[in-house]
Amino acid sequence: MVASKFGLTLSNRSVVLGMSDVPSMLALTTAADRAPVWDSVWLGDSIFAKPRLDVMVALGAMAAVSSRVRLGVGCMASAPLRDALLMAYQWASLDFMCQGRSIFVACQGQKEAGGGQFAEEFAAFGVDPDSRSQRMEEAIEIMRLISMEESASYHGEFNHFDSITVMPRPLQRPLPIWVTANPNPAFPKLKASALQRVARLGDGWMTTANTVESLRENFADIRRYADDIGRELAQDFEVCLYYNIRVTDDREAGMATTAAYLRDYYGVDYDRDFLERWVAVGEPSRCIDEIAKFAEAGATTITLRLIGHDERDQFDRVTEQVLPGLCG
Repeated sequence: MVASKFGLTLSNRSVVLGMSDVPSMLALTTAADRAPVWDSVWLGDSIFAKPRLDVMVALGAMAAVSSRVRLGVGCMASAPLRDALLMAYQWASLDFMCQGRSIFVACQGQKEAGGGQFAEEFAAFGVDPDSRSQRMEEAIEIMRLISMEESASYHGEFNHFDSITVMPRPLQRPLPIWVTANPNPAFPKLKASALQRVARLGDGWMTTANTVESLRENFADIRRYADDIGRELAQDFEVCLYYNIRVTDDREAGMATTAAYLRDYYGVDYDRDFLERWVAVGEPSRCIDEIAKFAEAGATTITLRLIGHDERDQFDRVTEQVLPGLCG
């Protein structure tokens, strides 16, 4: 048994690609809400780079068909593009609507393979991609500020307002905000900057495509950077691993299905080594072992995206055959 909580990642992009549909997305949300092994349900975000149902709209629909699971965005890649005060107002409304079950995860999109039409998206909004880190940081500060204070004022490089009270008030005060960092060790300065941002601004850290060793080492660095600035990370500081799963009795067939599905989704041919790191594929016992390693390395929440067009079958197998072996 491990101490992690488990989140179900659904795809508001698959709805646009014809790989799933809205009734299925809502039905799986309801099913997860009724199954105690699931702690949360997640959707991704982008606007034009990787078109999908708007995450605010979709999470609002999911809030209406659930009552227990937390609802998160993993992660808000469009945070640098959206008006920060408007986004904070919308998220506060979502938190009010779902009775304090929301989790906001900030990120800034990616130029690399898998990031979709990154440059075109920023150009459409007239935003310089080089400003995205600062814009994201201001969005984090504004969201936290308006959730804690009434008659709030803020003056940053890109955002300015005075004496604003956001209504309705979110139930969570402050709103929980996790920060994404997937640092590449080949770029040590960028790696340090990303992990320092988590240490400075995050109530949690979301990451993906890790090895067990990199998860452990990067979290140790976050703790060290927090110590450097005199910040004591809260006992409930979250380490969230965005992970994928394909439960199958034929592992090689499962790997082929995984590669094809992710190629259709991202337009990228991921190599075998990357897929082995990013996806648990195989019989339930093998998936349990792979997931448990990350939990033992410090992941407090592990989100699982169901790989394949047979979402309901995968949901049932993970719910009935995998998570019980991890939760108790």
